[in-house]
Amino acid sequence: MLQNTIGGGKEKMRWYFDTYGWPDAKPPNHPAVQQQRHAFINHLHNEKTLLYKKLITDGHASVRPGVLRLMDEAHQRGLKLAICSAANAQAVQLVLHTLLGEKRLANFDLILAGDVVSKKKPHPMIYNVARDKLAVQPTDCVVIEDSHIGLTAALHAGMRVVITHTPYTASQSFQGAAAVYPSLGDIHTHHSSHIVTVNVLFPELAAVTSR
Repeated sequence: MLQNTIGGGKEKMRWYFDTYGWPDAKPPNHPAVQQQRHAFINHLHNEKTLLYKKLITDGHASVRPGVLRLMDEAHQRGLKLAICSAANAQAVQLVLHTLLGEKRLANFDLILAGDVVSKKKPHPMIYNVARDKLAVQPTDCVVIEDSHIGLTAALHAGMRVVITHTPYTASQSFQGAAAVYPSLGDIHTHHSSHIVTVNVLFPELAAVTSR
């Protein structure tokens, strides 16, 4: 339920406690109670973020197959690149700086974290903001997502979506996606059975370059 319908860490926590009960078990209408619950959610989220950051800095996370290859190719082909994440800015910056490095980050035209929008995925707001800031048409965009929530957000923004699901999201519904892959694929690895390139994402570019 949380994976498929609720975007954002704090939003997931609040939905869970609203549905199954809060630890304080007090009447929810009193302002003091709401203030306590707000502080409780912030505390939980801060603790979660600290654990998450430790996993990243300790080297337990790695970039998924094909991501760096496709980033580099897209930049070399002159495409506009953006990252639109539902995570908070602190977590996003740590992951990107640790796993991508400054040189690759400099190739991106835009990086948006969940903090910049009032409505998170599956709402399309973050993709609409990216569209406006990049001054592009939604039909010219291809979004790479890994979940049903992300797919829904991008489709509602009028963009094409390619899914590279994770083991956690593989069973989700991806109806409406232009294509679904287990990864973007890497050359000379066990992920080489399919290679998602810029030409795969933008067939119209492949047609132009083949003339």
